[in-house]
Order: sequence, then structure tokens, then C-alpha cells
Amino acid sequence: MKVQLAESLRGSGYVMVDFGAYELDAGDDYPDFIVPLARAVAAGTVERGLALCGSGVGASVAANKIPGVRAGLIHDVFSAHQGVEDDDMNVFCLGGKVIGPALARELIESFLAARFGGAERHKRRLAKVRELESPNAGP
Repeated sequence: MKVQLAESLRGSGYVMVDFGAYELDAGDDYPDFIVPLARAVAAGTVERGLALCGSGVGASVAANKIPGVRAGLIHDVFSAHQGVEDDDMNVFCLGGKVIGPALARELIESFLAARFGGAERHKRRLAKVRELESPNAGP
């Protein structure tokens, strides 16, 4: 599915950076690919990230460990755009064994087309989330 989606997105004019895996191997560990992607998003090297794994859960967990990343596990169109509009989601996580390529493409298009709305209540909430990333944040 990854190859299919990447080809489709490139065909639509998106520039893609592939962090792997480059072939299917049961011995691969998703953090080895998701963490470099998440770090690139956090550093601003790439604008947004698309992370795929079997369920999407592992990708979401790993990506959210990187400060500055706001990853969401997405399986519906509303969440794909609302996550960006309200929560400034910058990494989209998808379960390749959960949904098919046509829906995946629709969700990704919705994610990529969305923009953060910037409402004061959303900025306030995001500031509270950023505080959690501080080394001095309590439990």
C-alpha cells in the first residue's frame, strides 16, 4: 500500500521523503522508520508525516514520543481534517491492515488539504500539550 500511495501522491505533485522500510520484512521494527520521520517533522525538515504500519497504533505511539509531534491514528475523513484544523496534527498514522488503498488515499488527501484554524481555544489547548513535553513537566 505504501508504494501505491507514494506513487499517487507524487503524481499529484507532492514531494515525498521515504524513511523506509524499503521492502517488506517481518524482522523490521516500526520505530526504526517512524522515529526518523517524526524527528524530521519536529525539526521542520518535512512539513507533515504519513506513517503506516499494520494497525497504525505502533506508529502513533512511537511518533508521539518525539517532542513537537502531534500524531493521530486516522480511519475516517472527519478526523483526518479535524485533527489538523483543531489540533494542528502533523503526523498522520494509518493501519495498512485496517483500511484499503482507496480510503487511505481519501484520508491522506483530506489530511494534506487541511490547515490549522488557529482559534484561541485551540492555541490554548496546544500550549498545554507543549507544556507536557517539557523536561520539568510533572506526572
